[in-house]
Amino acid sequence: MPEDLINSFMTGPDENGRFGDFGGRFVSETLMPLILELEQQYEHAKTDESFWAEMDHLWTHYVGRPSPLYFAERLTDRLGGAKVYMKRDELNHTGAHKINNVLGQILLARRMGKSRIIAETGAGQHGVATATVCAKFGLRCIVYMGAHDVERQSPNVFRMRLLGAEVVPVTSGRGTLKDAMNDALRDWVTNVRDTFYCIGTVAGPHPYPAMVRDFQSIIGKEVRRQMLEAEGRLPDTLVAAIGGGSNAMGLFHPFLDDPDVAIVGVEAGGKGVDEKMEHCASLTGGRPGVLHGNRTYLLQDDDGQILEGYSISAGLDYPGIGPEHSWLHDVGRATYVSVTDAEALEAFQLCCEMEGIIPALEPSHALAHVMRMAPGLPRDHVICMNMCGRGDKDIFTVARALGHDI
Repeated sequence: MPEDLINSFMTGPDENGRFGDFGGRFVSETLMPLILELEQQYEHAKTDESFWAEMDHLWTHYVGRPSPLYFAERLTDRLGGAKVYMKRDELNHTGAHKINNVLGQILLARRMGKSRIIAETGAGQHGVATATVCAKFGLRCIVYMGAHDVERQSPNVFRMRLLGAEVVPVTSGRGTLKDAMNDALRDWVTNVRDTFYCIGTVAGPHPYPAMVRDFQSIIGKEVRRQMLEAEGRLPDTLVAAIGGGSNAMGLFHPFLDDPDVAIVGVEAGGKGVDEKMEHCASLTGGRPGVLHGNRTYLLQDDDGQILEGYSISAGLDYPGIGPEHSWLHDVGRATYVSVTDAEALEAFQLCCEMEGIIPALEPSHALAHVMRMAPGLPRDHVICMNMCGRGDKDIFTVARALGHDI
């Protein structure tokens, strides 16, 4: 390893897919050949100029990248402290960061000759992105979605069906993201010949956590350039919401070796992080275990049974977290906090009123933490938060929570 990379936070995972004690590849023998083939294809693609040329073309002309870096002037004045910038990934085609990664995975699927794409989704944004790219390339698309999420994210369910996807409601467990991922993995084992599993977050068996992170790192790479143009320096603090953690790793990863840049991940605190477990704060209230092909922090009982998480946000309603986040937490490179439903709803409303931006409930959690920290920081402190999704999909959930009938 080159001398300048020995102490780098950016070199993982190792050859076994491990970030320290986390990650790995815990899959059935049936899936192992596909996982190894995917790893081989991605390792080749990483150094294939034609692959990245196609990605860059699609990111620019189909997704609409680079997304803007926006100085939230009125919100900054209202909070009375640090300068607040928003990375506007909600302006991407399909309304969230998810399409950054989906494009890369489906280009790999086409190279591997796969004609049937499956995906899991919680808030529906990954499902919409997968259905969108499948429609563009004429691929069959099946999206597994918890029955509870089908109900609370109905606009995205309709969008997926308009795009030609088959949406499969999952009724096992509590009918949320964990259960959708369980059923997608079962499908994959059954249909290995023609099927590609497009995972939406930095979780799952190796190489998914690193591969999804690499595709999403376009976010942080753009922020580095844009912040240097706007402020002449790097930001002091990065803030992003975390369910599995793909938007956060996309923002964080290009800054991991910049010691003066503080990194804060915001988990879903639900109704409060306590013994009732009505939250999804895996790092705050969980412990290490194995789920969905990797070792990471999980919400679990004393016997190791996975507990049902809870959040008002469907995209954060997952009882685990990506393994690289677990590693960054344990080595102390990133700080992880939690935000309750009530705090996220307050941030949602303030963003609408002060900036004319309707955020998704996921980045509303990140914004809520920005609202906590900004007033106590000097005016020359620069915060960049990832506005990773827009709130069209959440207006019915927010209306119910605020007592409105629409």
